[in-house]
Amino acid sequence: MSPDPLSDVLSLLKPRTYVAGGFDLGGRWSIQFEKHGGVKYFALVSGAAWLEVERGGPPLRLEAGDCVLLPIGRRFVIAKDLAFRTVPISRLPEADWNGGVATLNGGGDTVMLGGHFDFSGAHTEILLGAMPAIVRLRDEDDKAGLRWALARMGRELAGTQPGAKLVVQHLAHLMLVQALRLYLAQGEERGVGWLFALADPRIAAAVGAIHAEPGAPWTLPALAARAGMSRSKFAARFKSLSGASPMEYLTRWRMLLAGDRLTRGDEPVSAIAYSLGYASEAAFSTAFKRITGTAPRAYAARRRAEATTR
Repeated sequence: MSPDPLSDVLSLLKPRTYVAGGFDLGGRWSIQFEKHGGVKYFALVSGAAWLEVERGGPPLRLEAGDCVLLPIGRRFVIAKDLAFRTVPISRLPEADWNGGVATLNGGGDTVMLGGHFDFSGAHTEILLGAMPAIVRLRDEDDKAGLRWALARMGRELAGTQPGAKLVVQHLAHLMLVQALRLYLAQGEERGVGWLFALADPRIAAAVGAIHAEPGAPWTLPALAARAGMSRSKFAARFKSLSGASPMEYLTRWRMLLAGDRLTRGDEPVSAIAYSLGYASEAAFSTAFKRITGTAPRAYAARRRAEATTR
């Protein structure tokens, strides 16, 4: 199987479904959501709504079929009319929720499904740091898969089939990956970050080579050859998209892999160092501390303590 850097990054970030559910809305409605970690996403199955994100620019009008990602974590409001009095999501009565779907004012106006992902892995900024406050997905053809997952999620939430909770969690993960794919395909409102390097086929080929063999003795000319570009053009293009030089990316990716393996605690530091291309444990430890700010063993102890606390 060919290298898949997006899957690699997501597997290290360890997305976990915090919430997956929906709303069936009627009458006058306006819901306020507080700050959040990770990514929230919503898709309108029917009806329409206004979305306003704190410091996120002008309000956005959403129609049936629209999907949005909210990766920055700011407060936001979704409303039939932004002039209506808002109700904090935390104050919706428990009686309004049925199988993960909240019905307001009898429903029947707008149906919206979505979820909230948090990430238990380290360094989530490599995925989220450069994304805008609102990502609107518009590609009609590719949204078909997202709509199928939404429809299936709606049926699972409304039904009583065994295993529904697990099915909803898997569908939510599918929706996250599909939404990120659509975002990359749109080519709009891109910032600078690791995620954006994957949208360029030539740069993605070099990134895929790094991910396939992170311990190989990569050089700038070798990576440029994988991309089919001259060394100077490759280096400039890589940095303009990812915000890092190719060799900086290589080092950072190695340290992310090392951090994950250190947290598991089933390998000696020396074995991790040699497998990632370092001639000695000391050289690896120096690079690791430069990137993470912590020595390898101290990093592992801290991450395991954090995992126990969660």
